[in-house]
Amino acid sequence: MSSITTTKTKTDELTHRLIMEIEKGLHAPGSKLRSVRDAAHKEAIGINTVLEAYNRLAARGYIEARPGSGFYIRHSPSTWAQAPAPHVSAAVDVVSLLREQLEQHYEVRVGDGRPPASWIEDSEIGRQLRRFRSGEPDDMGHGYGTPWGYQPLRETIARLLAERGIQSDSRQILLTQGANHALDLIIRHLLNPGDKVLVDSPGYYPLFGKLKLAKVEMLGIPRLEDGPDLSVLHELLKNERPRLFFTQSLAHNPTGNSISLPKAHKLLQMAAEHGCMVVEDDPFADLHPPTAPRLAALDQLERVIYVSSFSKTLSAGLRVGYVAGAPHLISDLCDLKMVTMVSTSDLVERVVFQMVSAGHYRRHVQKLKSRLQELHPWAVKSLRRAGATVRASDPGGYYIWLELPKGVDELGLIQKAATAGIFLAPGSVFYPTRTVHPPALRINVAYASDPKFLSFIEKALR
Repeated sequence: MSSITTTKTKTDELTHRLIMEIEKGLHAPGSKLRSVRDAAHKEAIGINTVLEAYNRLAARGYIEARPGSGFYIRHSPSTWAQAPAPHVSAAVDVVSLLREQLEQHYEVRVGDGRPPASWIEDSEIGRQLRRFRSGEPDDMGHGYGTPWGYQPLRETIARLLAERGIQSDSRQILLTQGANHALDLIIRHLLNPGDKVLVDSPGYYPLFGKLKLAKVEMLGIPRLEDGPDLSVLHELLKNERPRLFFTQSLAHNPTGNSISLPKAHKLLQMAAEHGCMVVEDDPFADLHPPTAPRLAALDQLERVIYVSSFSKTLSAGLRVGYVAGAPHLISDLCDLKMVTMVSTSDLVERVVFQMVSAGHYRRHVQKLKSRLQELHPWAVKSLRRAGATVRASDPGGYYIWLELPKGVDELGLIQKAATAGIFLAPGSVFYPTRTVHPPALRINVAYASDPKFLSFIEKALR
């Protein structure tokens, strides 16, 4: 038997004992735990051991950290109740961009949609993944599992949503194979051929492929630096009566900007007035403050369907995402999930749960935030020094939108870069229609300061 399953550390023992005390009511809700130093002295263990145990309790929702004050018992720790039993290539350029992000032929990957693999492999997450590969705990699932997804992970996600101001329980959360699977389920369930929907323009290109496949008509809402263009939104809501609006509020892909709070309020008012539901895709949720303006937090999952994922922040190889919404909608989506793919991977969901509940994920996200905040201003400065026009973007995301000068042959530039071993993401791919758009590039912050790329773009913009 693997030592991972048999050896309990002092951290494990302290964590387990504190959980038992909290669940038995020995610590009153809102009461303060001993300071890390006092607890270490009382238990005759190291300060780091206590801190690690407290971090695990915070990750599992039993306590909360208040900076400068200490750790406090949450007022209503969640319980893991049993999930209710359920009642029973349109665009070649889109496909080619997606294929390249998966197959990776190029040396310099400025057009990529995720951070470098080394950012994961040399991180806390990489170490934990190696632990799981070296020995599998006894309770790791090998069956299909519930079609709703691994229950403890759904409970953990409900707590994460609560931190973002979105109140929900596990019956309102369905685990999916990444955010793209969640979007696919929503499209299949709520839309029919010929229906009209609103999308960000530019926007998330894999979504456009799904909508084209479903024979749904897309109406683009121009993306401004503080969110969607509300004047265009109002006209299309009034005249076209679309069923859904798909949008990304924070660290928008591909422009990198985020919606303002006043605009978020107005958007929801317009949607309610015209009977349009909103699908909010939030793939970078954990890289932003809990108070960042989210439509789902303002709406509380009445008209907003909330989609997120661990793929962008944890690992693209761990395909775990989720969709949250009204209970009846999530139940219907669960039925559709069963019909189309039976279930998602219980094994992978357990791995993600272990990383989140043990506090490894929080530490990883903190490092990722620090890395982005350090690289983002440097990337913007480097690009502007090279002569590029860069739209304002959120340092909590992966992307920068580089606007090319008028008259630049976007496709020709992409092909020229490819011959030099540089993969670029053309701006035209991120528009829902093939009308003429200003030439642009989506730039991944992680690669934006690469000397080879900067030299190439500087010569191209002369």
